[in-house]
Formats: sequence, structure tokens, C-alpha cells
Amino acid sequence: MLAAVAESGADFAIGHWRGFSADMYANAEYRRVAREVAGELHERMGEAAAAGIAPSRLIVDPGVGFAKAGSQNWDVLRGLDEIVALGPRVLVGTSRKRFLAETLRQGAGAGDEVSESRRDLATAVTSALAMRAGAWAVRVHDVAATRDALAIARAWAG
Repeated sequence: MLAAVAESGADFAIGHWRGFSADMYANAEYRRVAREVAGELHERMGEAAAAGIAPSRLIVDPGVGFAKAGSQNWDVLRGLDEIVALGPRVLVGTSRKRFLAETLRQGAGAGDEVSESRRDLATAVTSALAMRAGAWAVRVHDVAATRDALAIARAWAG
């Protein structure tokens, strides 16, 4: 794939993951998750460069929800500065992810289901915080709510 991307001139998003969805959680062993994710993304960036893909064409995605347990996703988001420091544009996708529902469920009844609208609100918040941490873009389901949250965050920041 890298050779095809290099030849095409297209931008290329490198997402962090450790295996296919059937077994990715078996690979969710980390000592310092944000640092390890940044390191693994850096390796993939090197592979892309070796294939002829210019760094300016790269986008990195820390893979929130992929081969990471709930608390590890929060660790990645809190350590987003390590991913941003890699240099390429950073894409963050928290939209409606399971770890958001798990967090919202804490304090609620154990059997309570977290609605889609509550997950969308949580997504808008994490998106605004990701932007504040240096993310270039976010992937969301509810674009309007996230756009509003980002506008408010920008106004707050001045």
C-alpha cells in the first residue's frame, strides 16, 4: 500500500492498532500507552518515508478504541501531546466509542444503557479537548454538535 500511496501523491493517514478487531484487545498491553503509541506511529512514519511519502502528506491517528482498554484510551488522550510532537497532522476519533459509554455509565445504574445522544455530547467534549491539545481534525458522527463545541472552545481560548 505504501508504494501505491507514494506514487499517487495522496495524503496518507497512519492509524495505530495492534491486530484485527477479533483479537486486538489481546494486544492491549502497555507500560506507558501514549508513549508507546507515539513510538509505534513514529515507526510507521519511518516506513512511509522509506516508501517515498513526504512527511507533509502524513496524518497520524492514535487509534482510540483500537487495541486499547477503556482507561488506556483516556491515557492516550491525556498524552496527546506526545502524538502531536511527532509532527504530522493528528486525527482523533472518539465518536460514540465504548470507552465514552463506560465512563458515562459510572455513577449511573449498572444496567443503564447510554444513549447515542449522550455519546454524541461526550464526543463533542472530547473533540474540543483534542483540538485544544493540538489535534488537526476529529472524526465524529454528529458534525453539528461537534462544530458547535469547537466554536465555543475557540471562543473560550480567545
